Amino acid sequence: MATDIGRLSGAVGSSVVRTRALRRGFGERVVLRDLDIDIARGEFVALLGRSGSGKSTLLRALAELDYDVPGSGELTVPAERAVVFQDSRLLPWSRVLENVTLGLTGSDAAERGRAALSEVGLAGREKAWPKQLSGGEQQRVALARSLVREPELLLADEPFGALDALTRIKMHTLLQDLCARHKPAVLLVTHDVDEAVLLADRVLVLDEGSIAVDLRIDLERPRHHSDPAFSNYRSLLLASLGVGPADQPTHREEEKQAS
Repeated sequence: MATDIGRLSGAVGSSVVRTRALRRGFGERVVLRDLDIDIARGEFVALLGRSGSGKSTLLRALAELDYDVPGSGELTVPAERAVVFQDSRLLPWSRVLENVTLGLTGSDAAERGRAALSEVGLAGREKAWPKQLSGGEQQRVALARSLVREPELLLADEPFGALDALTRIKMHTLLQDLCARHKPAVLLVTHDVDEAVLLADRVLVLDEGSIAVDLRIDLERPRHHSDPAFSNYRSLLLASLGVGPADQPTHREEEKQAS
C-alpha cells in the first residue's frame, strides 16, 4: 500500500492505464509486486525509484515490450501509445522527416510529419540527417515522431537524462507545451526529483517493486524551484528515496553538477 505522504491519489476521470496485481519477475527474483495503478486520460505521472526498483520493467510492461518476462496480473493499456527513450533512436540512414513519419500510413503522412517538426521547433530541418543535429534536436525529433501518432499514452524513459542542464530546461518547457496541446496520458521515468515535481500531476515512488508513495503535486503552473511548496514536495520525495536533509543538494548545486 502506498505511504501516506501528502494526498494519496488515484486516477481522475476515465483511466487510460489500469493494472491490478501486476507482477513481473526473473527466475526467483520478483521485480514488480502486485501493482495496482491507474493513470487518467491526460494525466502526467512521474515515476521515481532507486536503481533496480523496477521502473524500466514497469515501463516495458505498459509498452507491452516485455513478452519474454514471466508475470501475471491484469494490465489494460490503449493501443495508441508511443515510447520515448533516453537516446533518440533515430535511424541514421534516414532523414529527419522520414524518421518522424516512420510507419505512418495515409497520403497526409508527410504533411503531418512536417507539422510535428514545426511543433518541436524544427521546421525547415526535414531533410537533415540525424548526425547533423545536436542531442537536444535529436530528442525533439523523437518527441515529434511519438506525438505525430496522437497517442493516448506516452511512455518516456529518462528522455532528458543525457542532455546538459540548459537544454534539459528547454525540453521540459517543450514537453509541457506539447502535452497540454495533445493531452496524452504520460508516464515519465526519471531519477531527477526536481524534474518530477516540475512536470508531473502525480509522482509515484517504486521501492523493491511496490508503490511506496503516490503523491499528487498540487502546484499551479508554471512551477518555480524558489516556491517553498516546491521545496517541500522535493524534500518529501527525496526522503522517500532515502536521502536525508543533510544529503540533499540545493537546486543550484545540482545545476553545477550537471553543467
